[in-house]
Amino acid sequence: MAEQQIPETAGAGTPAAAPRGKGRAPIVVEDVTMAYGSFVVQKNLNFTVERGDVFIIMGGSGCGKSTVMRALISMQPPAEGRVWFEGQSLWEIDETARQGLMQETGVVFQSGGLWSSMTLAENICLPLGEYTDLSAKDAREVAKLKLALVGLAGFEDFYPSEISGGMQRRAGVARALALDPEMLFFDEPSAGLDPISSRRLDDLILELRDSLGTTIIVVTHELASIFAIGSNSVVLDPETKTQIATGDPKWLRDHSDNPGVRAFLNRGEGG
Repeated sequence: MAEQQIPETAGAGTPAAAPRGKGRAPIVVEDVTMAYGSFVVQKNLNFTVERGDVFIIMGGSGCGKSTVMRALISMQPPAEGRVWFEGQSLWEIDETARQGLMQETGVVFQSGGLWSSMTLAENICLPLGEYTDLSAKDAREVAKLKLALVGLAGFEDFYPSEISGGMQRRAGVARALALDPEMLFFDEPSAGLDPISSRRLDDLILELRDSLGTTIIVVTHELASIFAIGSNSVVLDPETKTQIATGDPKWLRDHSDNPGVRAFLNRGEGG
């Protein structure tokens, strides 16, 4: 696949506060290009994550889903364009302000991302010790509450190796909830899970959205999860290296006039 040259990154000195209309949604992606050096991963991305969405970033293998998510969680700057995060241009504010914004988010990585040498409670207490003034006793109480919220009451003193993969994933969710974030990000949450564990995790995601009002962004290609939880989405195409659709996944499956979108969302159907 030929490499594509990209324009230079937008220069410093551009405004870090959102112009009118950009601050209403928690995340607005505006003309974003993601690249490694001169190799373009995705270009010309424009989509909005509305408050209360379960927003799916989806597309075929190798299309750059996780790379796009990295721009949203302050791990990799875009080569071009802006990410508006709660009304501020995420990559045009200083590091201290950016880290402050990131405290409004929680991230659940594929494996759960737990420290294997720590108990589940200790894993959850780690960000509490870093970012709050809670005593050790109070932090442990918070950890117990977060674990109970994800169905792991009584597992505070278990190590990750002592529980199943699905339970590890839920413990990762509990840790991501430690600081009561406004937004939760999931990177391929169902990867490697059996269908029952995957469905339980989908149910948990919906419970968090409905009970806590959390805005949730999920990177996945799993159709069962996409249709079970997704309320909004962007579809990334590995061939054209850009988005080919946005909107409710079920609507796109049934009504999109883009053959690539239909093919992706109707995989496994007869014919």
